[in-house]
Amino acid sequence: MRKILLIVCFFVFCISVSTSQSDFRILFYNVENLFDTVDDPEKNDDEFLPDGTMNWQPWKYWEKLRNISRVITAVGEMYSPAIVGLCEIENDSVIFDLTRRSPLRAQGYEYVVTNSPDERGIDVALLYQRHQFKLLEKNEYEIVFRNKSTRPTRNLLHAAGQVISGDTLDVFVCHWPSRSGGQRESEPARIDAAVLLRNKVDSLFAIREKANIVIMGDFNDHPNDKSLFQTLKARSLNYHRSDKELYNMFFHRVKEKNFGTYFFQGRWEVLDQFIVSGNLLSEGNSVYIKGNEAHVFKPDFLLEEDSKFGIKRPYRTHLGPRYIGGFSDHLPVYMDLKIGEGR
Repeated sequence: MRKILLIVCFFVFCISVSTSQSDFRILFYNVENLFDTVDDPEKNDDEFLPDGTMNWQPWKYWEKLRNISRVITAVGEMYSPAIVGLCEIENDSVIFDLTRRSPLRAQGYEYVVTNSPDERGIDVALLYQRHQFKLLEKNEYEIVFRNKSTRPTRNLLHAAGQVISGDTLDVFVCHWPSRSGGQRESEPARIDAAVLLRNKVDSLFAIREKANIVIMGDFNDHPNDKSLFQTLKARSLNYHRSDKELYNMFFHRVKEKNFGTYFFQGRWEVLDQFIVSGNLLSEGNSVYIKGNEAHVFKPDFLLEEDSKFGIKRPYRTHLGPRYIGGFSDHLPVYMDLKIGEGR
């Protein structure tokens, strides 16, 4: 009897430890041109139609959805990431198919999607597990450019939700203007995006006593570029810590050899990033980043050999107009929050 009691006590202890503080995995992934095969007459999606230059057939589309499902499941390590930010998705229809009609349907994701003025119809989305993230509000913000000739781009997505500790988590999903035309020439557009995002962040700092802010996205700039470092004011983790500052989880890794999320002209670039409020970097809080670390997900199945540069690069869906059946030209990034009673 005493032995049985000890066993019961041991299991109660294990359960209390596991439930007092849990991992909350966050994933961001640029999925590279997730278009459906239906023409949107109001958008320039012609190349991704069955008779378009990319020869985008229904079977390719469904294979693409299966590939994305495989990546999300693999990042979750048999558990669903609590929230998933996605960019380069065409509309809410492709997210419906992903979450309801692909193998990912078993994960039970809910979602929110922007409705952006982007000429190609490109949007961003957030998938979330309702039992881990109770959606409180969702907003999207259009980026207005100082240069009126700049093409419209993807809206910023902001979702506020309650996590199991009762804390509010504010999540932004971003896909900033591309470097088309050159980095310097296109930089003012990304600075405009950074100005808007910084204004929204400052508003949260003003109304939240302890702001838990996670910004994720493809910023088309590196952590030390002007838009992120000077305008958004996202600092290195080595910078002095303050609850009212932003910190880039990859800033200190920019100069590492072979580190990055996107491979361009023979070198890795750090375009996909997490930026967080200082409150999330303190282990004394009820919500904080595990190990103060974020990671690039880089398994072999997401890579292919690049014979020209003698290195492995992302295994993408297309190489020019040629379909090669891979996943994306970007690698996903993820990090874990610890959520519980704090220490």
